[in-house]
Amino acid sequence: MIHDSPLRYYRDLIIILTQKELKVKYKRSFLGYLWSIANPLSLALVFFIAFKVVMKIEIENYTLFLISGLFPWQWFANSVNSLPVVLLINASLIKKVNFPRELLIVASVLNDMLHFILSIPVIVLFLIFYGMRPDLTWIVGIPLLLSIQFIMVCGFGMALAAINLFFRDLERLTFIFTTLLFYLTPIIYSENMIPEKYRHLISFLNPLVPLFVSWRSLFMEGSLNFERIVAPLLFSVILFLIGYAIFRRLKWKFAEVL
Repeated sequence: MIHDSPLRYYRDLIIILTQKELKVKYKRSFLGYLWSIANPLSLALVFFIAFKVVMKIEIENYTLFLISGLFPWQWFANSVNSLPVVLLINASLIKKVNFPRELLIVASVLNDMLHFILSIPVIVLFLIFYGMRPDLTWIVGIPLLLSIQFIMVCGFGMALAAINLFFRDLERLTFIFTTLLFYLTPIIYSENMIPEKYRHLISFLNPLVPLFVSWRSLFMEGSLNFERIVAPLLFSVILFLIGYAIFRRLKWKFAEVL
């Protein structure tokens, strides 16, 4: 029991911090949960009109194609764009309470991950609309891809949150970075539209490509290519270790700048 107490403490603290994030996000919000799906759905509508109606892009079931990429992207972008200021927002808590500061990052990412999980029923509704059904592969695929993306975003978050305390322009640079990354990742277009001679190079330079292609394949086809997710898995673990090392390296200076 003695060995379990620290784990129980961290678990309970993460739950409390995540609940705090949810309360802050939905404070005085009438629509609540609906806001978490309104943005990707509105973007899907815009892209559908632009690419399917106007440009007549040849992608079957394009609405389902869009939301299968936009929903997991929403989680990634929301987390990465908000994490640079997590420590600043929680400055009063950090000064008053002694606890592992890394858990603020974990709770923030977990909050956005929960919103993504709650958006999956919307994808199911679109599947049914197009005459398809969820596949049993989801039972393995969703937890696996959730874990990879969770570790990856936490790695980004720890590095961004720590560095932003000393270089405040990082918050704005992060938003530019995620905007560029959105168009460099096959979310509104198919990976098959990338010229074949550049396809492997782009996947190597951008580990988000195989991750988001895997999300789409899982939702639309019920398939999961384990070879495809090796690269994002390795990248997420390496990024997490680097992010954690940066966070630990700079943590002793947090009190000076908060």
